[in-house]
Amino acid sequence: MNILVTGGAGFIGRWVVKRLLDDNHLVWVLDDLSNGRKENLVEFESNPNFQGLTIGDIKDQSLLERLFTNDFSICYHLGASINVQDSIDEPETTFANDVTGTFQVLEQCRKHQVKHVFMSTCMVYERAYDEEGISEENPVKPASPYAGAKLAAENMVMSYYYAYDLPVTVIRPFNTYGPFQKTGGEGGVVAIFIKNKLAGKNLSIYGDGTQTRDLLYVEDCARFVVETGYSDHANGQIINAGLGKDISINDLAQLIVQDKQRIRHVEHIHPQSEIPKLLCNFSKAKQLLNWEPTYSLEEGIRETEKWIASTDLM
Repeated sequence: MNILVTGGAGFIGRWVVKRLLDDNHLVWVLDDLSNGRKENLVEFESNPNFQGLTIGDIKDQSLLERLFTNDFSICYHLGASINVQDSIDEPETTFANDVTGTFQVLEQCRKHQVKHVFMSTCMVYERAYDEEGISEENPVKPASPYAGAKLAAENMVMSYYYAYDLPVTVIRPFNTYGPFQKTGGEGGVVAIFIKNKLAGKNLSIYGDGTQTRDLLYVEDCARFVVETGYSDHANGQIINAGLGKDISINDLAQLIVQDKQRIRHVEHIHPQSEIPKLLCNFSKAKQLLNWEPTYSLEEGIRETEKWIASTDLM
């Protein structure tokens, strides 16, 4: 198939591109490099199926029109503003990229009859209240403009399924981590903790650290993303993916650094947007796609630490 990945130079996008190339598809990438890095795609440049990186904006209608002449079968739409604090500080940028940008991509999918897989987020949910975890039926609570923009875009995506019979899938992966994730301020908690551990620095936890996260290794996440595009059973569906186990940030820090003396707590930068308990119920993904995670948290952390230690990000 001919496949477009927006945001394909980003952390998860890079792994989605790899999986699609491994499955022998022709892959185009569109990315404005606000979150992504050209370096993430360097290893694919010699692959004859990799059709290259277009550096551009998902809101650029004429650019999208040119790209969509490539007769795509699927568009994996991962391009977005993803930083919660940035969305609080500057909501207009997040709205423009995550809502207006998604609309522009959707319109091209409609005109060319291209399946649209929309990358949403677990941040749209209210907290998990029990050990059953958060299913797709769980109440939503957009506690940041980022989550609000993702929900608005989700509704637009689903409207194209009902109004135009366009094949679409909305996916809500839980907290994803692994190699190629940024290790600086915009990175995920696992990557930041590991980098600080390896650099001999303390690990800083926002708030009291009792908040929990369901941490999904990136290769499991990419396999989920790709499979939703392949499956007709996923059309018109909203689907979660996660490990199905949660861990407190305190316990995560201890697991990574193995030294309580190197863990400290600092004032929370956006406590109003904090979700106290994130735990994924992925039974729908198992039922529709026969998907389940294969990496344990410990295995995933080992792989991530190996990668961070081997890069020049130190």
